[in-house]
Amino acid sequence: MSNPDPGSGGFPPLAIGELAERAGKRPSAIRYYEQIGLLPPPVRIGGQRRYDTASVRTLAVIDTAQRAGLTLEEIKALLSASPDDRSAIDRLRAIADRKLPQITALIERTELVRSWLESATRCECPNLDQCPLFDDLPLETHAAL
Repeated sequence: MSNPDPGSGGFPPLAIGELAERAGKRPSAIRYYEQIGLLPPPVRIGGQRRYDTASVRTLAVIDTAQRAGLTLEEIKALLSASPDDRSAIDRLRAIADRKLPQITALIERTELVRSWLESATRCECPNLDQCPLFDDLPLETHAAL
């Protein structure tokens, strides 16, 4: 008996709806990822897209990388590496090194905003003109300090 999908360990190829369900993505997102080159073009069986099971992992990588703040171009560069490309990890480290200061600054600003909002919830001033919450430097200035 022939193997229905040699690249997936003998598992039958997935229709786009099955892949979308397994990966927690919409079919339109999967088609978009194909269009921009994040996912390789699927085989067509009877005119329908069919994906190997490795596509589930690729979509998980895309999702995790997006949640970590990587751009689609950065993700594409990582995914374009061949499995034996050891420099892919170096590229991942370089992206992380570049993103980390940005995220650190965002966290600092978010903590300032949270502190200000917590103070605002306890405010008992009669009006905004007398409220000391507005006497301080703007939050944007604090974030830059």
